[in-house]
This record gives sequence, structure tokens and C-alpha cells, in this order.
Amino acid sequence: MLNPVTPLAAAVVAVAGTGAAANCAPREAIVERLAAVYAESLTARGLQTGELLLEVWASAETGTFTVLMTSTNGVSCVVAAGTDFFLEAAKAAPEGVAG
Repeated sequence: MLNPVTPLAAAVVAVAGTGAAANCAPREAIVERLAAVYAESLTARGLQTGELLLEVWASAETGTFTVLMTSTNGVSCVVAAGTDFFLEAAKAAPEGVAG
């Protein structure tokens, strides 16, 4: 299977242009590429420090995943990417424990 880090990083560099960090680009450009090339879709998200949005994009079809951090100005940075992604099943609370 193709390692998603190298092609995605190359694509982000092409989108980001000069003067931008090599792993950052406008969010829309990155997520369009994740969907088109890797069949990834948004799997989870949360706020970090109230100003950064952390997102996990993943594909059951390709097994790839990408972790993005997006700032309030709409610029996303790829902070991790890899293969063999799977969702962990939620565990039931033990009997007598509120869940």
C-alpha cells in the first residue's frame, strides 16, 4: 500500500506555495485531496485550547488516516498520517456503573 505521508506532503507543498510551512495549506484544499485521493472522511474532531481544531480523517476502504490541526484563520497542518486505521469498539460500562 502507498504510504500516504509522502504523496500528501508533496500535494500540500504544491498547494501551499512559497512562504508557507511544507505541511500546511488552506483546509479546503487538504480535505478535498484527502477525499479524492485516499477516500478519507471526517471521523472525529475536537477543540484544543479553544483555538485549534483537531480532526481525524480516515478511510475504511484504504485503511489510511490523517490528523489535521486547523487554526482560526482556516489553515490546516498535517500533523500525522499513516495506514492500518481501525475504529475501536466502545466498551460497555461494568454493571452498576453509570455510563
